[in-house]
Order: sequence, then structure tokens, then C-alpha cells
Amino acid sequence: MQIAILPARGGSKRIPRKNILPFGGRPMISWPIAAALETGIFDEVIVSTDDDEIAQVAEVAGAIAPFRRPAHLSDDHSPARGVINHAIKDAEARHGRRVTTVCCIYATAALITAQDLLTARAILMADDDARFCFAAASYPHPVQRAMTATGGGVDMLFPEHAKTRSQDLPETFHDAGMFYWGRCDAFLDNHPMFSPQSRPYIIPRERAQDIDTPEDWVFAEALLNLRLNHEAGDAADDEAGRRK
Repeated sequence: MQIAILPARGGSKRIPRKNILPFGGRPMISWPIAAALETGIFDEVIVSTDDDEIAQVAEVAGAIAPFRRPAHLSDDHSPARGVINHAIKDAEARHGRRVTTVCCIYATAALITAQDLLTARAILMADDDARFCFAAASYPHPVQRAMTATGGGVDMLFPEHAKTRSQDLPETFHDAGMFYWGRCDAFLDNHPMFSPQSRPYIIPRERAQDIDTPEDWVFAEALLNLRLNHEAGDAADDEAGRRK
């Protein structure tokens, strides 16, 4: 059995209720749910929430919310791994069979596509040594040249690279905070997400958007609208081509 899990608690602080606020004309959570459903590969798309309203919105969008997350997994400091493993065990108990692969998708990952999820899964499954595949994006500037402010001045974090040319430094990546594919046993056995057994799926930087402030929200929504307009234009061109 293969499942998607979307953690979506009701107590977000910086943008209250952001999981279900209108984003691009739809509740935020409906976008990643739609991407997961479009892949056609999940036995269940599960929303793990402690909130009845979020559960209702998720179910209207096509997901299921078969339980309410317990309180010890619903505060500001609850680890994502505990939430994922709780949902895995619930699915196995309900169906009486094993979960083999899992994709944890964040409820605010509105810019992901079904193709992202399919390609990342293919990367994971193509390598028997891989435990996880996660969305990542490249840093726009070499992190080896990063600095920190100290008493009115600056110190380089890696002073050994003070004179290294940018083009001579290896490209570096960061977790995009969008989704995490993994083999079920790797989740349940609490293997680290980032290790030699993890594979990055590189997405364009403009789609690696954290949404933690109102400014983040406006920018991400503008990016979504650009993508939707581009897709609508492509569809119109295809239709015009068929009519010729």
C-alpha cells in the first residue's frame, strides 16, 4: 500500500488558519491534495489534523481525514516524524496490510505538481540503497562565502574560502520544505531524512517558497497565478493547433 500524508494542524501562529485560507481562489490545502490525487498512485491521500474544519475542507478536496491527531502530536514542537508514523500505523491498522512507501506532503506546498511527485518517486525507487527522496533547491550564491554579523563587523563562516572564486565552489542545496518520499520502514525506524541514503529532487528556486508571513503569501500566490496563466496559454495553443 502506498499513501500520501499531509500534516495540517489547526494551531498555526504566524498566519492563523493558513492551511485552509483562500490561496489562488481555493483553500491552500486543496492544491497539494489535488497534486497527490492527480498522480493516481496513492491508495489513500490522508490529512493528519487535530481540527474538524481542516478535516472537512480536506475531505471536500478529495482527501480523507480518518482520525483526529492526538494532542501530544499537535503542538508547536511536535516532530513531523511522529505525525507521519502515527498516520502510517493508523492506515495499516484500518486496512490490515503493510504500507510500503509514503510521501509526506506539507499542506502549504501549493506550488508542487503531480509530475514533481512522480519524478521524485521514480528517483527513490530506482535506487535500492535510497531510503528517502526530498524536494530541494539550490542556493543562489555559494554558502561557503556566507558571513555573520559580529559586533558591528562581519566574520566569514568559512574563512578558508575568502579568496576562492565562486565558480570553483560546489553547488549547494537546501530542503525545500515541500514533500518527502520514503520507504515505510525508513520512516518507522526513524532513519535520518538527510543522509547518504537520501536523494534530492531539485526543483526550480522560484517554487521553493516558505509561506510564513503575509509577504510570503502574496509572492507565492503571484507565482501560482503566473503558472496557471502559462498553463492556460499552453492549453489554448494546443486547442488552436487541433482546430487547424
